[in-house]
Amino acid sequence: MPPTITSTENRNSTGDRSRPGVIALITEGTYPAHQGGVSVWCDQLIRGLPEFRFDVHSITGTGLERSVWTAPENLNRTITPPLWGATSARPRQRREHPDFAAAHQHFVAALLADDIELFIGALKDLRWYAEQHDLTAALTSEAALRRLHEAWLAAPDATRASVATHAPSVADAVHAGTLVEHLLRALSADVPPADIFHASSNGLASLIAMVGKWKYDAPFILTEHGIYLRERYMALGYRDATYPVRMLVLRFVRLLTSAAYIVADLITPGSRYNRRWQERNGADPEKVRPIHNGVDHHEFPDAGPEPVAPTLVWVGRIDPLKDLETLIRAAAIVRQRVPNFRLRMFGGVPVGNEAYAERCQALLDRLDLAEHVRFEGRIPDIRDAYAAASVVVLSSTSEGFPYTVIEAMMSGRATVSTNVGGVGEAAGDAGLIVPPRDPTALADACIALLNDHQRRYVLSQAARARALKYFTLQRFLGIYREIYLELGATPVPSAALASAVPSDDPAELVRLESVPAT
Repeated sequence: MPPTITSTENRNSTGDRSRPGVIALITEGTYPAHQGGVSVWCDQLIRGLPEFRFDVHSITGTGLERSVWTAPENLNRTITPPLWGATSARPRQRREHPDFAAAHQHFVAALLADDIELFIGALKDLRWYAEQHDLTAALTSEAALRRLHEAWLAAPDATRASVATHAPSVADAVHAGTLVEHLLRALSADVPPADIFHASSNGLASLIAMVGKWKYDAPFILTEHGIYLRERYMALGYRDATYPVRMLVLRFVRLLTSAAYIVADLITPGSRYNRRWQERNGADPEKVRPIHNGVDHHEFPDAGPEPVAPTLVWVGRIDPLKDLETLIRAAAIVRQRVPNFRLRMFGGVPVGNEAYAERCQALLDRLDLAEHVRFEGRIPDIRDAYAAASVVVLSSTSEGFPYTVIEAMMSGRATVSTNVGGVGEAAGDAGLIVPPRDPTALADACIALLNDHQRRYVLSQAARARALKYFTLQRFLGIYREIYLELGATPVPSAALASAVPSDDPAELVRLESVPAT
């Protein structure tokens, strides 16, 4: 299936034909087809920088997913390259093309030898082949699958042992080859020219950004919110595959993420926690610049009086990474010490997570918590969720720099959060931090705050002051505006275009000092 391209009227033509005058923002499974923190970040970036035009490359499952966001005026078009479904109508080669054979041999060798330089070179060659021919047909041909299987069997014992504990079968080669082909479909994506290619995550989004850099010699910015590789490991994906197949595909993902760190011109993680992962996996420290997320203080004023009943509030998507089972088990402990407490959980169930949502509901029923705990679905105005809270809680096993925490802080609510990703950097000493996957520690922290009004008040005031000082949307947008201009993005030459985010307090703008280490 060819990519779907949805164009909007080009309202902001620069008249400059020497450069496209466009920033290509690349997403995978997020904006504009889904809600969530990364989608909020994308919408903030596009809407908040109206002096730039954006193309959004949204990597999806089928290419038929619809947008759930209202398109900003400066969104030029949305391109949706699908990972599944039919491929291009290019004629298939009857015989294996010699250029593909050489590139694929290098690709397989890089995969089995864990050779990052050879891997990057093979990606470049496969990308060139994809521009001329049908890459899907070539990767799934009998010759390609035989080459993979024979090389897999012939790999040195030490290398093979790191890929699989058992000799891979022909069926394993077919399954692995098919999975990798889908992951490499981004090489065949339609990638129009842009001033800058900005990937909002590592993985497949970065693969398209690499194509843009190689094709147009344009700068490549990589932003990571969560750690893509860590989350792939935690998810233990491809559960229907054999162990050899899982290990080979996860090795591909690891090489791909390292390749992105090496090829990117600038890496802007959402936290210093991410920076440590990136540098350990190949990123040049000189290219890494952490940039924290921000929220609009006008949109999130102080939430006002707390509810009468002691209430915990959780906000997010229903997802295993959010570890709602630990939160529900913690709620059972809280009930023993705070009998009249409530836990209200606001968030939708993404497609594919229905079984996890059912498992969480079953646990809630098994622990007899129906009178205290409720799943309330998506809430039209997120500010109402924070206003309903005595304490906002986050129970995740993996995060980047979560909006839930900084929105709650900006709203003047005390928080209890697990110590994952950049959460500790966000909360600092203005919130309670506990280990992940520890229901007792999570419950004890919640109990301590629910039973101590004065402590909640002190933390809530400190939280709002910290958010106003370090995590404003104005600060976030000001940094990216400077980066885009430094890297050569072409702004719309119109004095009428001002920042989409108002500010009435210069102390909250980009002149703020760096967030202190915590």
